[in-house]
Amino acid sequence: MATIYYDDSADLSLIQGKKVAIFGYGSQGHAHALNLKDSGVEVRVALADGSRSRAKAEADGVTVTSGSEAAAWADVIMILAPDTKQRAIYEESIVGNLQSGNMLMFAHGFNIRYNTIAPPSDVDVTLIAPKAPGHRVREVFLEGGGTPALIAVEQDATGNAHALALSYAKGLGVTRAGVIETTFKEETETDLFGEQSVLCGGVSELIKAGFQTLVDAGYQPEIAYFECMHELKLIVDLIYRGGLNYMRYSVSDTAEHGDYTGGPRVITDATREAMRGILKDIQDGTYAKNWIAEDKAGRGQFMARRKAEQELQIEQVGADLRAMMPFLDAVTLKESV
Repeated sequence: MATIYYDDSADLSLIQGKKVAIFGYGSQGHAHALNLKDSGVEVRVALADGSRSRAKAEADGVTVTSGSEAAAWADVIMILAPDTKQRAIYEESIVGNLQSGNMLMFAHGFNIRYNTIAPPSDVDVTLIAPKAPGHRVREVFLEGGGTPALIAVEQDATGNAHALALSYAKGLGVTRAGVIETTFKEETETDLFGEQSVLCGGVSELIKAGFQTLVDAGYQPEIAYFECMHELKLIVDLIYRGGLNYMRYSVSDTAEHGDYTGGPRVITDATREAMRGILKDIQDGTYAKNWIAEDKAGRGQFMARRKAEQELQIEQVGADLRAMMPFLDAVTLKESV
């Protein structure tokens, strides 16, 4: 049975007595900085000169400094930059400014798990990983709630790492929903696996395959879009609230029957074997090694794939249909490549 901590397990005064530096002001960075600030914690945000996030952070009332200044000032340092940027930030701004007894924190264990960052032995190394995008972490906090999160201690130099990390979690608001005990290894490997096999990779490929199957068979692309992408949110919302059984209770008997008969024909033993292969690559470091190498080489394949995916028919049809539904607050995003 998992160990789960709630508000009554955490002492907010511990983090209120520390100076906290947040590296990054993206989705997670802004949520951590603002939630902690609202919880009475002294926070500074570390951003590079010329960062597009600087004006936003300053407009939000957050003190912004350079990375080196923030690291030298702070007792607690949370690194919320992208995984592939963290090692350079650590080496350039943090490691030379760490003091004995500081706490180095992460929201994803990638760089500790794969040893691209190796902290000195006299600092605490912990993880608080909200299980939600940062914008949702902030929104739910302001509503008086919280999103679930994970906690892990990789290195306890002070003997107080767990208590202080849990206090940070309370300041972030996640103990309102529950914080589950884990390890850096478990968090990293399960997070990468979920993204690749289900949440992003699996779902994206399933949507595209379903859409293309209908279009190739002569059905209207707009109908295919609604059936294979638009309605997915309705199903996921039901699962989110009550699990698979509540979803099946809420849909028609015909849809439930199709779940039982169609699902096993799509997700086969070959699919499960592919999932085991994905997990193996994550566990033995193959995935991390390949992704780090791709990033260092300039992301040529990554950017080419991004461009190709942006130009798929389902994306063009979807954008047109979403534009006709103002209640969706539709977003059109196309990055330069």
